[in-house]
Amino acid sequence: MNMLFLQELFNNITQRDALLRRRQPETLTPDHRQLIKACQTLLESDGEASSIALASRALAIYQRLSAAEKSSFFARLMTDFAAESGPIDTAYAAYQEARDNPTLQRLFEACEPRRQELFRRLNLASGGTYELVKMREDLLGLLREQPELAAIDDDFAHLFGSWFNRGFLMLKRIDWNTPASILEKIIRYEAVHEIQDWDDLRRRLDARDRRCFAFFHPAIGDEPLIFVEVALHKGLPSRIQPILAGESSLTKKGIDDPEDADTAAFFGISNCQTGLRGISFGNFLIKQVVQELSQELPQLKYFVTLSPVPGFAQWLQEQRDDEHLPEPLRQSLKTLETPEWHQDKASEELLKAAIRPLAARYLVDEKNRLGLPLNPVARFHLGNGAELHRINWLGDISDKGFKQAAGLMVNYLYVLDDIERNHENYTAKATVACSSEVRDLARRARKLAKGETTK
Repeated sequence: MNMLFLQELFNNITQRDALLRRRQPETLTPDHRQLIKACQTLLESDGEASSIALASRALAIYQRLSAAEKSSFFARLMTDFAAESGPIDTAYAAYQEARDNPTLQRLFEACEPRRQELFRRLNLASGGTYELVKMREDLLGLLREQPELAAIDDDFAHLFGSWFNRGFLMLKRIDWNTPASILEKIIRYEAVHEIQDWDDLRRRLDARDRRCFAFFHPAIGDEPLIFVEVALHKGLPSRIQPILAGESSLTKKGIDDPEDADTAAFFGISNCQTGLRGISFGNFLIKQVVQELSQELPQLKYFVTLSPVPGFAQWLQEQRDDEHLPEPLRQSLKTLETPEWHQDKASEELLKAAIRPLAARYLVDEKNRLGLPLNPVARFHLGNGAELHRINWLGDISDKGFKQAAGLMVNYLYVLDDIERNHENYTAKATVACSSEVRDLARRARKLAKGETTK
């Protein structure tokens, strides 16, 4: 009887709310003050059914706000929905006197900004989780100009870290039989190697030597969170263009039998939701895909990436402009200014001798202000426990490949027995696990920087 009553109450409230919205002139655009009032009403609500309807109404108002009104709304969130100093002081004084769990819990509750409870209640609405992800995307777009809003982002990150933890994520294989609504999103969200059209997508999904896996969350339906593209290969791949063209190391048409492959190459990892930036999915995804592929194809020996090196070309430009760099090396690097240099054998060999060692130095030695590798892709894979295994000369000869990394690509190797040790060393000491080949290149770079000749 109680459940029937609650359901009837919820239906009545929903119908009333919809009727009120229909009675409002469609030409009127709400402002942030209306949304603030709706949020305050939501926080004051005691009933679950009424809270669902109020959360839906608040999110509907937010969706109709202009960019300027959204900015004003976030500014009000900072002040009107912050933690209050008075209750914090009272709770802290009580804890200092009693020093027990009940007073500690009350102190925790007093310190929590009211925004977090607001977001929890907004999450009650149907589709509320995804709407909050989009709300955070709007917030991230404002932080550069309004860094004072960072506290709101901290609240989002705190809640999303729980709502999107590994226990809620669902791994699904994406193939040509996946619903078209999801395939369209794969095309749109691909961030590493643009998918040109549906034929290009089919080459990546329908061939026997290809795999694609994505994480989904039950609260946001068919919106992928992150996906990875995999090419089954014979040996470690060094160039991306054959993979994108549908070729393999065995035949120009791809591997006829997946059991002929000994390598799974991860050649594209794309985060799909800007509003979930900083919420870690990639490490879980790669490790679970390794498990899935190991079960399907137990003969696989190597799990490796074919990764871009974004930012390397910019760093290389800075080295070319550095007057402390030996003049012969600077002159060699100026060859990059020659159009189509990679098609001239002499120019290519000259640059290869200089750039591969410098790339090793960039990936192994160059650090950010936190003492971690300067390159973001390196931070991701090294943090997952991979090894910087090989630097591939002219691995990506697309315009994008030359623009971001002078055509270089990198293999990060996931050795199952070494992943945990590499991860722990990286976390504790920022140690860059790398192969002897990469270490030799880094030593060569140090000699080049001193003007010494290398062989």
